[in-house]
Amino acid sequence: MDLVTLTPAQKKSRRGRNIALGVVLFGLVVLFYVVTLIKFSNGMVQ
Repeated sequence: MDLVTLTPAQKKSRRGRNIALGVVLFGLVVLFYVVTLIKFSNGMVQ
């Protein structure tokens, strides 16, 4: 089996994409958490 060797530029680019993807996923988790808290708090008041 042949393995692909990445250049330093490709490794840096991949790392940047991975960090960006992680930030986006974390943001979505926080958004869903906040929306859930708002929905539950509004339901408890009524």
